[in-house]
Amino acid sequence: MFLVVPDPAHGLVAAPESSLDRTPATEESLAAQGFTWNCEIEAYTRQTDDSPAAVDETAGMLRDLGHYTFSSYTPLSPR
Repeated sequence: MFLVVPDPAHGLVAAPESSLDRTPATEESLAAQGFTWNCEIEAYTRQTDDSPAAVDETAGMLRDLGHYTFSSYTPLSPR
């Protein structure tokens, strides 16, 4: 399962629920879209384009790979 959300500090974030979600095909697909693994937050991040269309595109790609995916367009405010 993945959560795909825009984040003010990290851009577009695709966060896996567990390490089991980090399959080779998933990592390759996210890398092809410009995502890199951020071990500090344990999620894939991309600094550019955190628009609703980018959220939908990324969530759709993850669903096509067989992942359950939750997504949101509203950036989470920093605590």
